[in-house]
Amino acid sequence: MRDTRFSSALHLLVLVSEAKAPMSSEQMATSMGTNASYVRRLSGSLRKAGIVQSRRGSTGLRLVPNASELTLLDVYLAACETDHVELFELHRNPSDQCIVGRHVAPVLGDMFKDLEEEVARELRSRTLADCIAALRAHAAQTNDL
Repeated sequence: MRDTRFSSALHLLVLVSEAKAPMSSEQMATSMGTNASYVRRLSGSLRKAGIVQSRRGSTGLRLVPNASELTLLDVYLAACETDHVELFELHRNPSDQCIVGRHVAPVLGDMFKDLEEEVARELRSRTLADCIAALRAHAAQTNDL
C-alpha cells in the first residue's frame, strides 16, 4: 500500500497558506477527502517539525516558514516522520542457495539508495510556493479561479 502522508501534508499546507480565514480540521478534512482526526495527527507531525503553529483554544493553523523557503523535502521528512527519503524496501529472506538471492540485496540496496538520494535532491529544489504557483496556474487553465 502506498503512503499518502506527503501528498496530504502538501494539501493541508496549501490550505493553511491560502485560506482567507483559519480553517478547522473538519474543513480541511472535507477538502482532503479524509477525516478530522487524520488531519489533526498530520498537523501534529508538521507542528513537531516547526512547520505549522496552532494556538490552544483557537481554530486553525499558521504556516511558520515562508512558503518560498519551505522545501518539499522538509515537508516529506516531517509528514513521514523520518530523517531520509525511503521509497523502496528490499524483500526479506532471499535464499543464500541461489546466486541471485546471495547478491540481490546489496545490488538493489545500492541502486535504491542512489534513486532515493536523487529524489531527495529534487524535493530539496522545490518549495511549497512552487506547489501553490502550479495549483494557481492549473486553476487558471481550467477557468476555476
